[in-house]
Amino acid sequence: MEWISKDNKLEKTFVFKDFVHAFAFLTQVAFEAEKQQHHPEIFNVYNKVTLKLQTHDAGNIVTEKDYSLAKAIDKFYE
Repeated sequence: MEWISKDNKLEKTFVFKDFVHAFAFLTQVAFEAEKQQHHPEIFNVYNKVTLKLQTHDAGNIVTEKDYSLAKAIDKFYE
């Protein structure tokens, strides 16, 4: 599944084997988000994680910062 553009955000849902794998993924996302100083909206229910990205300081729109973080996040899901 690819990132979709919805309501001025990039959004993607990731599905894992179980909660532990979903949480491990979120840990990687957290470190990368902190590194890039760009933090997603995170929604997690058991083995599903939905991430939403937008650049707040650019007026709540999708910018290159969002695409950059999305690309980095995808590498954790391969």
